[in-house]
Amino acid sequence: MTLPTAPNGASDRAAWLRAFHGACEQARTLVCFPHAGGTAGQYFSLSAALASDVRVLAVQYPGRQDRCAEPAFDDVAQLADEIARLLAEPGPASSPVLFGHSLGALVAFETAARLEHRYGAPPAGLIVSGMQAPYRRTSSRLSGDSEDAALEALLRLGGTDPAITGNPELWAMILPTLRSDLRAAAAYRPGSCPALLSCPITAWTGRDDELDHGDLQAWAEHTTAAFCTRDFAGGHFYLDGFPPLIVDAVRTAVTPMTGCIAQARTRTDRLSRVRRAASCG
Repeated sequence: MTLPTAPNGASDRAAWLRAFHGACEQARTLVCFPHAGGTAGQYFSLSAALASDVRVLAVQYPGRQDRCAEPAFDDVAQLADEIARLLAEPGPASSPVLFGHSLGALVAFETAARLEHRYGAPPAGLIVSGMQAPYRRTSSRLSGDSEDAALEALLRLGGTDPAITGNPELWAMILPTLRSDLRAAAAYRPGSCPALLSCPITAWTGRDDELDHGDLQAWAEHTTAAFCTRDFAGGHFYLDGFPPLIVDAVRTAVTPMTGCIAQARTRTDRLSRVRRAASCG
């Protein structure tokens, strides 16, 4: 599937990347990627809480809310292609930190890989939440093969408001996009872009989530920089509503990552010079 792009660059960027609050010029940038069936608006409260020192850009996937006229995506790699293209365009002076939950963690990872290996612009850091490391994924915990399977999986993980699932008309509106997202998660395999990053990775999970600790720890294999994990009280959707503890954790994670920008760029520049010298040899 080919994702549509707007003819005007500014409107294209605005369609994909939502800024809910203003930020000072020196603010760090955090790009947030929603879970399957999620929307940019789920990061509104995080943006409000961090507005004083972090510029939050929330990704709005096609096929939902004000983008409902566009086809929903069913390929993580194609989605990451488009988001990386937009993030690689001239923007804030500092490199962004990418933050994704569940399916959003895979999209954020693939976007980070493209920024580094395709555009030579590695992100300052990557925060992944509620998702297996790419090479540990043997199957998706969510299946979009049937309406009942999709609903059952989401209810089990606690990610669906009963007000939605109990409303047949509303559920019918949301289900096609949700099933497309779940198919993308089930079909995802790493390898469309080099999978080793030079930025730090932080991996989070809820203590009551079904995610195996080894699957979370395996994210360390995808970076040559620092790596750490942390767990929080709650299940798969432990961060819903972004309570103060989670907001503080995000702020704490973002701050040292942005201090690694110069180091990451120096390492990238050094590798570029080595490759140029080798090609001229």
